Amino acid sequence: MTARPMDWQELTNLTRGHSFVVERVRLGNGVAIEGEFEPPQLGQLSLEDQVFVTAFVRCHGSIKEMERIFGVSYPTIKSRLNRITETLAFVETDPAPSRADVIDRLRRGEIDAQQALRELEGRS
Repeated sequence: MTARPMDWQELTNLTRGHSFVVERVRLGNGVAIEGEFEPPQLGQLSLEDQVFVTAFVRCHGSIKEMERIFGVSYPTIKSRLNRITETLAFVETDPAPSRADVIDRLRRGEIDAQQALRELEGRS
């Protein structure tokens, strides 16, 4: 008899907001990977906050639509968004240039050797 998989909502309810580490991941093809995996940031939110964020995304960020769905005022929506935002780490959307990019820019004379070294060492 195979146990049914637990979804994120069940896991969130079990942990009651406490941090946790996932130690085993089973892929659909039966392969299991063991180690320490931190759940995604959104999976670490309370169930209520996960529902709120999902609604916000489905509303394309429309606070007016959120007011209508949840039956609360603009300040209430903004306050909750601010609270959730404070719990989420910033996701870098402008990654450091690759080594090849830095070397290409150096060859084209767009940057000097010192700037190339700083970028390769991760210090713009």
